Amino acid sequence: MTTALPDGVAPYRKTPVFTEATVPAGLLRAHTTAAGVWGLIHVLEGRLRYRVIETGEERVLEPGAPPGLVRPTVPHEVAPLGPVRFYVEFHRHAGPSTQ
Repeated sequence: MTTALPDGVAPYRKTPVFTEATVPAGLLRAHTTAAGVWGLIHVLEGRLRYRVIETGEERVLEPGAPPGLVRPTVPHEVAPLGPVRFYVEFHRHAGPSTQ
């Protein structure tokens, strides 16, 4: 599972900090980002399971480890593994699209 953003993308938005009690239900089941939108899942405290649906790849995210990388339009989900605090930072190409 790759953990590096592609060249030329820049952050443009981030979610509030979620806990195991406040994580939106939509993040707990298969969902995607829009075309051209990458995400980085940052865990501040605790542990969070991150799973890429199409490949079955799983990773436990925790503080101090590389963030979980969400690729555009790829179905994925998360699951708290006990108490957790995390947020998602969204990135996209800063200039005009070349697609």
